[in-house]
Amino acid sequence: MDILTAMKISGSALKAERARLNIAAMNLANANTTRTIEGGPYRAKSVVFGARPLDGEGFGSRLDAASSKLRQVKVIEVVEDDKPFKEIYDPSHPDADANGMVKMPNVDTVEQMVDLMSARRDYDANVAALDSVKAMAMRALDIGR
Repeated sequence: MDILTAMKISGSALKAERARLNIAAMNLANANTTRTIEGGPYRAKSVVFGARPLDGEGFGSRLDAASSKLRQVKVIEVVEDDKPFKEIYDPSHPDADANGMVKMPNVDTVEQMVDLMSARRDYDANVAALDSVKAMAMRALDIGR
């Protein structure tokens, strides 16, 4: 594996983890949103990652990627959580039904915080990998002098 390939793989992971961070932050920001544009409470979302062949220009890079089975991380889709909404009793709430029950979003704040911490650690690990690749490249240049 060459240096640019290692950078592409870590770069794709950084992009994917950034998407995961954004989705978790959006879930936390809407943890109490009872009215959305679609109607009803906010539904928690999750990111689905997948491995994709390395993108490259030209036949040679595509052949190398196919033969070596190198993969990069891509966000395949963002899916909505199908867990049921939480219901609380609050007859004074503007979105309460006739029985005084309010449907709250299905966002689990503890789960989202764990997802944020995990995504941050994964992001940091990929930054460290990029730093290592950069240091190796600089060292190789120093050897050539």
